[in-house]
Amino acid sequence: MQPAESTTTRPIELAVPADRAEAAKKAASHGSGVFRAFLLGVVFLYLGVVLVAPLVALAMETVDVGFAEIVRALGTPTALSALWNSVALVALAVAINAVVGTLGAIYIVRHRHFARGYLDALCDLPLAVSPVMIGLAFILLLGRDGVLAPVLDAAGVKILFSFPALLLATLFVTLPFAMREVAYVLEEIGTSEEEAAVTLGASPLQTFFRVTLPNIRVALSYGLMMTAARALGEFGAVLVLGGSIAGHTQTATTFIHDAIEERDLASAYGMAAVLALASIALLLVLEVLKRRTHAVTRREK
Repeated sequence: MQPAESTTTRPIELAVPADRAEAAKKAASHGSGVFRAFLLGVVFLYLGVVLVAPLVALAMETVDVGFAEIVRALGTPTALSALWNSVALVALAVAINAVVGTLGAIYIVRHRHFARGYLDALCDLPLAVSPVMIGLAFILLLGRDGVLAPVLDAAGVKILFSFPALLLATLFVTLPFAMREVAYVLEEIGTSEEEAAVTLGASPLQTFFRVTLPNIRVALSYGLMMTAARALGEFGAVLVLGGSIAGHTQTATTFIHDAIEERDLASAYGMAAVLALASIALLLVLEVLKRRTHAVTRREK
């Protein structure tokens, strides 16, 4: 008796020639390379138009005006006063945010409470609100007919159209940067080291200065550099609250605005060039801090 033949069907294997597979691989690689080149070209074109071209135009116009004319324009008392106001605002904003940003980040991250989410959202408010609108809001609060006007008049304190108004505007727009950077690091490192320090008998201040602060030092520096850059370039809020009074409440940015209005191009180009160089210097410092942060992260891993 003959055994029955198996009716099970076997899959048909389609052999792909080696040269055809290699050709398909090369075609896919070529297509991927073309797409990468196209994407890179679009990115560089966008950055060139939005970032590089304006800076090149500013540099060319500054050279056309002449270095001697630029120095003469920036050496006037009005220009020096505006530049000094900007430097003072940057220094104060960095100092205040170093303290408030660190303490605020610790409070938000280390203390769990019902209002934590609301405080976290409020920290991002300056990023979402127009500085000009905030300037108007402060005028409604602190102005002649503002909510706090009776209290300020009774105390003999004047805030609007003075240096404190400039500082108030600058502190508002720079609030999130240091606090956010420190909060991210605090979330990442956790509380194990701090708890170990407390277990060994360290006081809260000793724990902060010997454990917490060294861990957040790079992040805090990064946040403060961004704070300085933001304070240096602020325009809308300081214009509304300060009024850009020459020699009194004028900053470097409002000085440029007023110089353009008066067709004083040497002063405008010169101050713009100073701010551009300062911003580039801050950018280089930020890049160094970013690389240091990555190096610390790799060592920890």
